[in-house]
Amino acid sequence: MKTVLPLWDNPSLPVAGNDAVFPVHNIYCVGRNYADHVREMGHDPDREDPFFFMKPPSALVQHGNTFAYPPGTQDLHHEVELVAAIAKGGRNIPLDAAMGHLFGFAVGIDLTRRDLQAVAKSKGRPWEVGKVFDGAAPCGTLLPLDQSGSMERGRIALTVNGELRQEGDVGQMIWKLPEIVSKLSELFTLHAGDLIFTGTPAGVSALVPGDRLEATVEGIPALAVTVGKPA
Repeated sequence: MKTVLPLWDNPSLPVAGNDAVFPVHNIYCVGRNYADHVREMGHDPDREDPFFFMKPPSALVQHGNTFAYPPGTQDLHHEVELVAAIAKGGRNIPLDAAMGHLFGFAVGIDLTRRDLQAVAKSKGRPWEVGKVFDGAAPCGTLLPLDQSGSMERGRIALTVNGELRQEGDVGQMIWKLPEIVSKLSELFTLHAGDLIFTGTPAGVSALVPGDRLEATVEGIPALAVTVGKPA
């Protein structure tokens, strides 16, 4: 098949213990899925369900790499998250079948231009500009489900330059993994290769160029990335 432009490489993630990589299709993110983070952002965790937004696969940053401090912001925030990877797609996936659609798990960081997001919220505009930019989705090595287990609980944490910034347990998620997969499949057709960032605990805060982040979820390969100079 001829194309009018050269075909680009598909973004992918490494897989633990495997020379093959996991090709990434779509990236979905769950908003406000830890009560303590909902409160620190000024919202009531009992008032609304978590909601979803997306990032492009081009926003991925693999473990060990440096990403440029994004343009247009003076308030770049980190949000450590458990990431679920989809192996089998579908629509209207039943709750009791949801875990059977997973490939495995990784650790991710949902980076946010908080000041741009706040302006968009205040004006009632979509706030993709706060969530979508080059390097907005660092993600570590995937651990297959048969090695990770169902990840119903486990410490989740993030340090910046060795200082603990975020800490919680994935068992504190408001929406659990089967519920997330099932609900997403009611709204979108899920595909093999999709990633789901499942929300962040409290402690989000600002980053500056030169900061080194280490994100961990108990039992999953750690993710380390560095904030580079402005793009």
